[in-house]
Amino acid sequence: MIPPVRRLAALGVLGVLGAVLAACGTAEAPRAPRDPRPAPGLPSAGRPSADRPSPAASRPPTLAPGPAGQVPVFAHAPRTRDKTVALTFDADMTAGQGARAAAGEHFDNPGLIAALRALKVPSTVFMTGRWAEEYPAQARAVGRDPLFEVANHSYSHYAFTDDCYGLPTVEREAMRADVERAYAAFRAAGVPDAMPYFRFPGGCYDGEALHAVSGTGVTAVQWDVVSGDAFATDADAVARQVLEGVRPGSVVVMHCTRSAAPVTERAVRAIVPELRRRGYRFVKVSELIGAAGGRR
Repeated sequence: MIPPVRRLAALGVLGVLGAVLAACGTAEAPRAPRDPRPAPGLPSAGRPSADRPSPAASRPPTLAPGPAGQVPVFAHAPRTRDKTVALTFDADMTAGQGARAAAGEHFDNPGLIAALRALKVPSTVFMTGRWAEEYPAQARAVGRDPLFEVANHSYSHYAFTDDCYGLPTVEREAMRADVERAYAAFRAAGVPDAMPYFRFPGGCYDGEALHAVSGTGVTAVQWDVVSGDAFATDADAVARQVLEGVRPGSVVVMHCTRSAAPVTERAVRAIVPELRRRGYRFVKVSELIGAAGGRR
C-alpha cells in the first residue's frame, strides 16, 4: 500500500533547490487551465530506444490505480538481471520566475540536451508548463525527438503538500488543474505526445495529493537515485554519487536547469560511458514502467 505520507526528506540538495525556486517565485496560486480537456489524452508511445528499439504501442504503459483510486507511484523497476537504467531530468521553473528569465537567467540547458543526443541516451524530461512556455522551441524540439519523452512536472512547480522545502503550495482544489495546465502548455508549445507520467515538485506528496490528481490518469514517478546535481560545482562528485547508487531498474533524478545545476552536462558525459562499460542499457521511464507490469 502507498503510505499516507511519503516525502523524500533525505534530498537535502533538492531541498535547497526548492527553497531557492520558492524565493524567486510568487505566492500567487496558479490560474485555472485554459484547456480543460483531460491532460494526458493517452498519447502514443513506442518511440524507439537508441540502445535497443522497443515495439510500437498504442499508448504508453501506466500502473494500475492505488488504494481507493489513488494515483499509483513508481520509483524503480524490478531488480532483475536486465541492467537497465533511466536518466530523468527535471526542467524546473516556477510560475513567478519570468522576470529572471527575461533578465537573462537560463532555466534551460541546451548543452545537456546536445550531449544526450551525441551520446545517444534515451531520456525522460519532466517539464514544468512554465518552462515550456518560456522555451517553446526547445520544448517542441525535445518533444519531437524520438530519443526523448516529455513528462509532467506540474505547471507552476509549487508544492502539493505543506512544508516541502519552502516551496509555495497549490491549494488542494487546484492540484488537478495545475497538472492539466502543464499538459495544455505542452500542447501549445507543439509537444505532440507528452507522457501520462507526473513528478511531484520536490518529490513531496501525501494521500490527499494522490487523490487530487487521480482524475488525470497519470502515474506518479519518483526515483531511487539522487544525483546531487542541484547547485553542485563538482561534476566528478555528481558522477560518483550516481555511479554508486545505480542498480538494475534504477530511476536517476537530475536537472535540466543550467543556472541551478551547472555541472550536469559534464557529469552525464562521465556517467554514461561508465555505466555502459558496466553493462547497463539506458531506457526511458516508459520502458521501466512496462517492465514493472504497466498496462497499456
